[in-house]
Amino acid sequence: MRRVELSDGADLAQWREAARALLADGVPPDQVLWPGGAQDDLLGAGADMFERSVPAQPGVAVARRRVASEPRVPREFLGLAGLVLAHADPRRHALLYRLLWRIAHGERALLAMVTDDDVAWARHAAKAVSREKHKMKAFVRFREVADGQGAVYVAWFEPEHDVLPQVAPFFVRRFAGMRWSILTPARSAHWDGATLHLGEGARRGDAPAGDVLEDLWRVYYANIFNPARLKVGAMVKEMPVRYWKNMPEATLIPALVRDAGTRMQAMVDAAPTVPQKIFPAPRETPGTRRADAARLRERGVPAMPGTPREPGGSRPADVAPALPALQAAVSACRACPLWQPATQAVPGEGPADARIMVVGEQPGDREDLVGRPFVGPAGQLLDRALAEAGLARDTLYLTNAVKHFKFKPAGKRRLHVRADAAEQAACRPWLEAELAAVRPRLVLCLGATAAQAMLGRGFALLSGRGRWYRLEDGLQVLPTVHPSWLLRLSDAERAAAWPGFIADLRLLQTAATLA
Repeated sequence: MRRVELSDGADLAQWREAARALLADGVPPDQVLWPGGAQDDLLGAGADMFERSVPAQPGVAVARRRVASEPRVPREFLGLAGLVLAHADPRRHALLYRLLWRIAHGERALLAMVTDDDVAWARHAAKAVSREKHKMKAFVRFREVADGQGAVYVAWFEPEHDVLPQVAPFFVRRFAGMRWSILTPARSAHWDGATLHLGEGARRGDAPAGDVLEDLWRVYYANIFNPARLKVGAMVKEMPVRYWKNMPEATLIPALVRDAGTRMQAMVDAAPTVPQKIFPAPRETPGTRRADAARLRERGVPAMPGTPREPGGSRPADVAPALPALQAAVSACRACPLWQPATQAVPGEGPADARIMVVGEQPGDREDLVGRPFVGPAGQLLDRALAEAGLARDTLYLTNAVKHFKFKPAGKRRLHVRADAAEQAACRPWLEAELAAVRPRLVLCLGATAAQAMLGRGFALLSGRGRWYRLEDGLQVLPTVHPSWLLRLSDAERAAAWPGFIADLRLLQTAATLA
């Protein structure tokens, strides 16, 4: 009988090392005593009489069948083992070794046999651990305390399984900018803003009972609770009662459930309301467009999309409008139907005397909500690329060839749709007006829509990117891909395309230095 000692029963690396040594020595599963197993519980201290597990010694003969010290197992097995080892059942080590033994001795397709007792138990355990990891991410509640260095956020959680080591990296990514600790009976995790430390378990009294923000959190929870969608069974299934004692909002649940029927009936009896846009359209009356055009002329803004031009009137490029007036005019644009579903127009922003103008294609979901260009995922990627190329965002004027977000709904998401030729043409005078107002020396076009707005409808972006083009008025234009194109690539494809994108931006940086 071989006895195995593990300092951390949930550590995959420790279990894997011990299992490899056992396989190398040809020790079958029924001859192994794992920590916390049924035999260990029965024998107690008497288990010391059994042989302890030690690394295999070269040249030692064994009577049983030998296997390679590095058995080839399906990759799926390691993922399954990592989850099962976090399970609370003390039989987990023995069962995993039994699975490994069977796989290493010829049952290569064992994990596909869902009716096998060992496989079924392991998959059930892995599912339970995965569910507990999800619950921990959802139901951990931090309370603020203070130490000599400032605020620290501490949470108490009582997981059913030993999932903290696997979940702690999620909280590092989610709350990287604050110092926090998560305490559980078995372990603790501490993030100091730079390093994650795993420590011993704690007691409930080691965590704070509440903080000043909990009343605010309860007010928020009470206001988002929708009685019309209440399903008590589903709620308890998704948020089991055993978690409630550590969640401040849980104290409200009994009353909210009790009053749900009354509140729902009040909602049914109330008069219906008509949804309003966040930025409703201004009311138009006969002559509104003429009045708008007159006001724009008073502010020095040239004729704009949707406003008829006077015979012989100036082209936008011939006039230098003031940027604040231009941005206000953009926000009131109704030249094409794109304004109707959009939250708001997104005008350009940046220094009025910027030497470089960056022209994108159209706002995205985040830009539409915030009202500023390049603040979403593509904008964040652009910021990273600009910094790598030696360009400061705050010195650039950033805008888009199309000023409203065109999208199609997909559930709760809004998916980008390319503006058609008529919509692009309706926005063209806005871009001309911005060029006239800022008078940049260099223009960077991101994407095909932007490049064609500056260089013509026939311009082919992928074959013509990364080169300077001089317009008749001397303006120099550099087209390249849009950051959103990079985001749509796979990780490997993005890594391959990134240097080319940076090289294009460095052309801009070099030209800006010489200009």
